[in-house]
Amino acid sequence: MSSIRRQVRQLLPDALLEIRAHCNVHGRFPNLVNPVLFNDKVLYRRLFDRRPVLSRIADKAAVRGFVESRLGPRLLPELYCLTANPAAIPFDALPDSFVVKPTHGSGWVRLVADKSRLDRAALIATCQGWLKRSYYEENREWIYKNIEPRILVEEFIRDGGGGAPTDYKFYVFDGRVDLVQVHADRFTDHRARLYTPAWQKLDALLDLEDIVGDLPRPANLDAMIAAAEALGSGLDFIRADFYDTGTRVVFGELTPYPSGGHERYRPQEFDRWLGGRWKMQTRR
Repeated sequence: MSSIRRQVRQLLPDALLEIRAHCNVHGRFPNLVNPVLFNDKVLYRRLFDRRPVLSRIADKAAVRGFVESRLGPRLLPELYCLTANPAAIPFDALPDSFVVKPTHGSGWVRLVADKSRLDRAALIATCQGWLKRSYYEENREWIYKNIEPRILVEEFIRDGGGGAPTDYKFYVFDGRVDLVQVHADRFTDHRARLYTPAWQKLDALLDLEDIVGDLPRPANLDAMIAAAEALGSGLDFIRADFYDTGTRVVFGELTPYPSGGHERYRPQEFDRWLGGRWKMQTRR
């Protein structure tokens, strides 16, 4: 983004930029007076809901304390390093594989599957670039506005697939899971599928290709659902993500704004069905 364009964006109010982005993605103006569609409710939350807990759980470091307070430490991936100085990452002490990400953004991540092949200087430069960026200024998602920028180095979770593990995303409404999104091959051939909590495949898709073939019920589905519901207790909505290694459940992240409210469903009517699950706590 050019410096002039960035300066112009900074002068514009959040609501104008967010509503314009919403219209560009969905091809319609959002209903913010009485939102019904799920994505409209996400936008409503982005604009009006300022509960501190939402920012806390968006912070990739602070959320670990939130999870531990509700579930204990057993589901957390091992934390190797948390620093504001990427040059201080103790590469020699790290295991052969690990994950690097910043605390203050979404989608910024580097998977290191083989440390022996890592260009350390390039990774440090990437981390320094993340620390200079503001996810809030780029996307106007309020939850990231006041998060302290730092770099986390965490355990690389493996589920036998060779690359990134299959990602199970649980949509929790008032402490109850009503939808499971499954994402596979996220960094190579990203595909997704939707299921009920009873592992029944739904006749709906995201704006992604369907996963090829049958997808067995995960070994620890019930444990993941129980953990997601514990994390979502007391919240009108949250998305809780986990990995299942077959012998272990590992926490991924909590998301107050799935895809920033830009998730597109096929058929579009699914957006209405999902929105009906969310009894919003309106906070202005």
